[in-house]
Amino acid sequence: MAHSSLIGIVSSDKRDKTITVEITSRETHPVYKKQFSKTRKYTAHDENNEAHEGDKVMIEEGRTFSKTKTWTLAKVIERSHGKVELKDEVTQVEETSDKGEE
Repeated sequence: MAHSSLIGIVSSDKRDKTITVEITSRETHPVYKKQFSKTRKYTAHDENNEAHEGDKVMIEEGRTFSKTKTWTLAKVIERSHGKVELKDEVTQVEETSDKGEE
């Protein structure tokens, strides 16, 4: 029996030996012919905790590990290039226009 495999992006790696993979596909509505994207989330087993958030991975269908986990990490195709974090600080602009109004 051939194993089905999917390629997606890791959206979470916080659990031990478990990753969540998001797979986005484009589909066409049968009546209206409009294309739309559909995102599905799969929980996969990562034995060595080698995949991290943002990595592009291939997962294969395998034996059941838990109630929701039936996929296994096959390989990491591409590593992520790091996260982009926005600063919470607001930079204050010096108010020079108030000096002329006095």
